[in-house]
Order: sequence, then structure tokens, then C-alpha cells
Amino acid sequence: MNQPRPKRLARAKFALPSFVTLLSIACGFGSIVISVDNAQVGAPGDFRLAAILLVLAGVFDALDGFVARATNTQSSFGVQLDSIADVMNFGCAPGLLLYCYGFAQLGAAHPTIVRMGGLACFIFVACGALRLARFNVSVGKTDPRYFVGMPITAGAACVAAVVVAWPDPVVNMAQAFAVMALMVAVGTLMVSTVRFPSSKQKLTKGIYIALAAAVLLLIILQTRFFVLFFLVYICATLLLNIAWQGGWRGIAPPKVYDDEEGAAS
Repeated sequence: MNQPRPKRLARAKFALPSFVTLLSIACGFGSIVISVDNAQVGAPGDFRLAAILLVLAGVFDALDGFVARATNTQSSFGVQLDSIADVMNFGCAPGLLLYCYGFAQLGAAHPTIVRMGGLACFIFVACGALRLARFNVSVGKTDPRYFVGMPITAGAACVAAVVVAWPDPVVNMAQAFAVMALMVAVGTLMVSTVRFPSSKQKLTKGIYIALAAAVLLLIILQTRFFVLFFLVYICATLLLNIAWQGGWRGIAPPKVYDDEEGAAS
């Protein structure tokens, strides 16, 4: 027998956040396909498109949680699907993009550099997966105002920003080593215990001023803005953590939970 209409609508409502997550996966998969197809061609526009698709995947990733909360349809299934999507969209997809962008054009002329580049990109992917696993088991055990380590979405956006700003593929050794350093550095930040501010910070006048300044810089710098943004974001976060270690309390440090204290010891 056919289900009553209200029951069918309720089931459809619960499927909506998962559908948004699948749109995020579609963007991540599209980025992978474009990266692979363009590896030997090296068309700058295609590399930039692959990077933009990762940004769009991040938009859908944020939207699926919003939809779930707005419709009151949060579920364990949705949490697991979202976590799997994050590994692909913000771990594997950017890792493959930067490998194709940074090392495919070097080809047979520098086989050792290509292998080293592949290892650096794998380190990024592995650190992203570890970061997600740690996040999944620490929900409710850390201060929600701060992330422990750089979020994988921010890590993916950080490396994608380089491709958006400079879409021409790497063609010399110096650039290749710079890409390796980028992937290892961002991966290390993801598995670190450095506290990165989350979106749950209290909105202040200073934050609104910073947002206005960011919009102005975006208009001026255009695609280069995103590289500057992540450089400032990372440097400011590291300085804030160093200041906390030195005893500065101008910005309240994260609360330490009992479980976290036990883990640290």
C-alpha cells in the first residue's frame, strides 16, 4: 500500500540534507575528474575551475548542516555521510589537484621530484583524514569556540587558493618545492593542537570592521586576496596561541575540559 502523504513528506524532509551533501560530493568528484584530465594538458583555466569546484563543495558542506538544523532532521546517518564526503572533497580532491598542478608537468625530466610531490600530497590527505577522525571523537569534549588544529575545509581552501591565484601549472624545481612545503605545512597544521577560532565566536565590532576590510581587499586584489587571507589567518592564529602560552588573556583562551586534560597528560 502507498504510504500516507504526510509520512512521505517527512521522509523526503529527512533526505534533503543528504541530498545537499551529495551535491558537495558531486563538486569534489568533478574537481578530481578535471584535475586528472588536465594533468598532462596543463590548461590554467581548468586547474582554476577544479579549485573553484572545491570552494563550491565547501559551500554545500556548510549548507547541509544548516538545512539539517533548519528542518530539525539531524541524524547519525547524515553525520557519517558528511564525514565521508569531507575526506573525499577536502582531502583526496585537493591532494590530487595539487599533485596534477604541481608535478605532472615536470614529467620524466624530474621523476624523483614527482615522487616527492606525490608523497607530500599524500601527507596532506593523511593528515586531513586524521584531523576528521579526531574531530569526530572529540565532539562535546572541547571548547566549541575553537577548533583543535586547522579544519580540513580551511586546509583544502588554503591550498586551492594558491591554484585560484596562480593557475599556471608548476614548471620548475623551485615552484615544485614550494608546493611540497605548502602541502606538508597545511597538513601539519591540521593535525596540530593549535587552536583555530571557529564561527561560534561572539560577534564584536572588531569582527565587523575586519569583514569590511576583507571585502575592500577582495575588490582590490581579486583572486590574490584568498592567499593573503589564509596567510593572515594562519599567522594571526599562531601568534594568538603563542600569546596564550605567554600568559596573555586579552582574548579569552579556550576552556580545557576534564577529558582533554586527561588526554594531554
